Amino acid sequence: MKKQYLLFLFIGLLLAGCELEQVPQSTASKEAVFGSESGLQLYTNSFYAILPQRNAHRNDAMADYMPVKTVPTFIQENAYAPTLSTGWDWNDLRNINYFIVNNVDPKIPADVRKNYTAIAKFFRAYFYFEKVKRFGDVPWINKPLDVADPEVYGPRNPRTLIMDSILADIDYACANIKATTDASRSLITKYVAYALKARICLFEGTFRKYHTEFNLQSTAATWLDRAAVAAKEVMDKGGYSIYTTGGPGKSYRTVFTNATPVGQEVMLSAVCDLALSILNDANWYWTSGTYGDKASFNRTFINTYLNLDGTPYTDNPAWPTMLFKDEVKNRDLRLKQTIRLGDYKRISAGVQVAGPPLFSYTFTGYMPIKWALDDMYYDTRDLNINSISMFRYAEVLLNFAEAKAELGTLTDAEWAATIGVLRTRGGITAGLSTKPTVVDTYLQTNYFPAITDPVILEIRRERGIELCLEGFRFHDIIRWKRGELMNQEWNGFYVPALNTPMDLNEDGVNDVVFYQGTKPSLGSSLTYVDVSATVGGKTNPQLLKNGTSGEITWMNNIKRKWEDKMYFYPIPQSALILNPDLGQNPGW
Repeated sequence: MKKQYLLFLFIGLLLAGCELEQVPQSTASKEAVFGSESGLQLYTNSFYAILPQRNAHRNDAMADYMPVKTVPTFIQENAYAPTLSTGWDWNDLRNINYFIVNNVDPKIPADVRKNYTAIAKFFRAYFYFEKVKRFGDVPWINKPLDVADPEVYGPRNPRTLIMDSILADIDYACANIKATTDASRSLITKYVAYALKARICLFEGTFRKYHTEFNLQSTAATWLDRAAVAAKEVMDKGGYSIYTTGGPGKSYRTVFTNATPVGQEVMLSAVCDLALSILNDANWYWTSGTYGDKASFNRTFINTYLNLDGTPYTDNPAWPTMLFKDEVKNRDLRLKQTIRLGDYKRISAGVQVAGPPLFSYTFTGYMPIKWALDDMYYDTRDLNINSISMFRYAEVLLNFAEAKAELGTLTDAEWAATIGVLRTRGGITAGLSTKPTVVDTYLQTNYFPAITDPVILEIRRERGIELCLEGFRFHDIIRWKRGELMNQEWNGFYVPALNTPMDLNEDGVNDVVFYQGTKPSLGSSLTYVDVSATVGGKTNPQLLKNGTSGEITWMNNIKRKWEDKMYFYPIPQSALILNPDLGQNPGW
């Protein structure tokens, strides 16, 4: 994020399980920091490091729809343990608390102090929300601790107390942050705070509704109503709208590839700047065969993209054996802006060249382009200049629609103003103005068998498609209590036969051929993929489902097993050794 950072570094006191220090030291006096508005601004700028920033493009590396080069240890059977757990870091919290406690200098007007305290409380709410999503119960600390404070080695507090405290912080932020807009889209404003409140409250409302084991479902509706009200505040007063310049076949992806944040829709962004060498590695991550996670979508998820006429793609009985070049046609135009297909082109030394899926990168054929720039210049190292959005208006619309649907109060007009608007940008022509009345059995069977409400099903479909690769998917699965989706097969496109070259983008040049045993010689333009049961004496993770034909499968030889304990990460063993009173999460 393009901003000045503090010229001083506070040495943080950590909670149990972390190193302890005394009062923070700095290279600027306390009076200089808290006695001027510029000092307050500089200090609060340091909080932005809490956000995912320029790495946000890779935040879906562990998701049900995302085959990667190695099955994450967390979802491998009997592979994860408290000794491997991470995320129990509290430095950022002490920095925030120190600011809140000390921002009391009467020389600063009260409304100015409230503004900066509100920004600090925004970040404390964000910090704790991330902790609750990961660990559940955590210690609530609202002051900078000293070594002698009993809270240092205290127990965790109940989720209900933590969430009520988060709510109080974000409510304060919404009420007291002065800025209502920021042209750079790199700073927290009042409406970014409302967007965070909607995100938090939707998560908690649905978590309480579906995780009945905690006996909190009676309070779910209150949280869902808060989510809807917060989202509506942004919708009515924030001045944002869905970006449509360039039409349905271009505008969606522009939001993710533009160097300057698309301020019409993007609310908060990690802004890159070539002159300052503030860049990201999106191309390197999403195109390199060696650097990133080699992440691609599975076919089960790609099947959820609707046809342009608004009907489910899987209503066509021919879909199971449809070739890649055909299955991607006449679909929601966000698909062509999310993966390589059809007429996608790249730029090499200023010249446009064909850009079919590359099996030197992808294992399934569904190769993402959402965050990657088309020019191959950016493919090596962290060279990308596109800004990385962290809050955008589309999420606000989805949060509103889902909260209202879960409450059973979403109207046709509200459907049209949220899901209808997003689908219109995708080029979909029907089902835009009225709520659906028929359940899509493919979506229900493969994703949400317990959901019988077609409105909720379709909003979940829309959320998956609109927000894919933006870091929401795993925690959506958590709050919906659908962790079993992490066991989903990693499948790719359909291959009709061995030794049969496939032209994936219909440009007259064959792109890939699958074989077993001896490598055939069928053309120099081809990538040859060996799908033998064993390669070099080792089990081959890339096969065809029916042996010599069928969907590509990847890494299905590595057993995955979701258990209920995995809705929370374990408390790291190192923290428990220093403070046994923390207690371990059940099952770990």
